[in-house]
Amino acid sequence: MHTESWQSVGPTLDECIKCNICASYCPVAAVTDLFPGPKFVGPQAQRFRENGQPHSPDHSVDYCSGCRVCNEVCPTGVRITEINTRARAELAEEHGIPLRNRMLGRNDVLAKLGSIVPGLANFGLHNGLSRTLADSVMGISKGAKLPRWANDTFAKWMKKTAEQRLKSDKKVVYYHGCSTMYYEPFIGKATVAVFEHHGYEVIVPEQGCCGLPLLNNAEFPEARKYHQRNLDWLTPYARQGYPIVGTSSSCTLTLKEEAPEMLDMHGPEAHELTMAVWDIFEWLRELQESGQLQTDFRPLPMVLPYHSPCQYRAHRIGSPSLEIMSLIPELDIRESHARCCGGAGTYVYKKEKYQIAMDVGAELFDFVKEQGAEVTMTSCNSETCRWHIETGTDLPCRHPIEILAAAYGLYDLDTRDLV
Repeated sequence: MHTESWQSVGPTLDECIKCNICASYCPVAAVTDLFPGPKFVGPQAQRFRENGQPHSPDHSVDYCSGCRVCNEVCPTGVRITEINTRARAELAEEHGIPLRNRMLGRNDVLAKLGSIVPGLANFGLHNGLSRTLADSVMGISKGAKLPRWANDTFAKWMKKTAEQRLKSDKKVVYYHGCSTMYYEPFIGKATVAVFEHHGYEVIVPEQGCCGLPLLNNAEFPEARKYHQRNLDWLTPYARQGYPIVGTSSSCTLTLKEEAPEMLDMHGPEAHELTMAVWDIFEWLRELQESGQLQTDFRPLPMVLPYHSPCQYRAHRIGSPSLEIMSLIPELDIRESHARCCGGAGTYVYKKEKYQIAMDVGAELFDFVKEQGAEVTMTSCNSETCRWHIETGTDLPCRHPIEILAAAYGLYDLDTRDLV
């Protein structure tokens, strides 16, 4: 047992009252017998793993998707997801980590390499032969949607447009994450436009992957290095009082909570960063409450199914995306109450878990289809969830910040570019 990552989580183990509500709500256990449920493989099995006792014979913990629904519904606050994640890391120490999982955990490295020659990288990863080989040889599911590299990274766009960027006494630090950097720079453009529409100068500091893919693939030592790098780069801005605002619900949750909790990195700088990190709509709601939110919205006459991803709900900040988007005239938002889309980060890319991910997402996919032919797109805050929703619905899925930027007349939802 690595006690450094158990100090924060372990004490919650004895709070389990065996009510089974986590098993009742678990989206994975509902669709497969391969995962018997959070309580069984979490707090119950953990008792066999402690104090040098033989490991629990149950290795089904690897089928936990890390969606955190169990944490959300547990009445006594047991950190079930963290217990399962730690148990998965113990299994990895005992049996090793497959090359596939090591690759998926380092999505930032793959993304950076592909961005050197994006056209070639897109051809290499998206043609049928490559996907079939990756599926059969490495176990990377050929059915899961892979993102496409952008021609230019978000950093290159910021550099090219530096002279056009707003200068102001009001400043905000933007944590964009890997997806916006390499695959979806248009989300960064929309975000910068919204920041500047509110009179804020945007600072984009040096930053790295939040480390969540590493945590989910049992590479705790490497995840610790990633988080420490971000502490070194971002904490100086937190100390200056700047809000550090992100558009990926998974990344911001990792910076706020998951990395400090799982890696027991609770020093002063970690606390300072935690207090400074905001989700983009959490930050916009703060502007609204202080009377600073711009409300010069144009009507958006459309039906928009919206899914609040698991990692977003785990922030415990309510539904600021819905609250802000509901101010847009003529926008008919249809909120999904599906427990999970099924994608769960790198989970859906693992061949043996792909069908589980699709079965978990079926409730959401059906909900979207039930909204009728007038629906032309959906919305979700998390990048991997958006890609999975697109797989399951055959409809484009947009980040809520794209919807908001379009309502301000700053962004085109079809071309995904500024206007």
